Amino acid sequence: MAKEDHPRFSIHIDGQHFEVEQTTMTGAQLKELAHKDQQYQLFLEGHGSDPDEVVGDTSAVSIKNGMHFYTVPPATFG
Repeated sequence: MAKEDHPRFSIHIDGQHFEVEQTTMTGAQLKELAHKDQQYQLFLEGHGSDPDEVVGDTSAVSIKNGMHFYTVPPATFG
């Protein structure tokens, strides 16, 4: 049985578990992975009292095991 060449990272988006091999991903790639509309906002949950961070579509995130992200649909007015 062959060993895996790439490490796998365990992350969560909106409570769903994903395994990824990329060490960095953009907000757009993370939303695509979770099958979320690109108009949604993506946030990285902060640890403890750290604030949550907005992850822009072109912002690169260094992926680490155990990261939690969530999406928020675009606001509707009127």
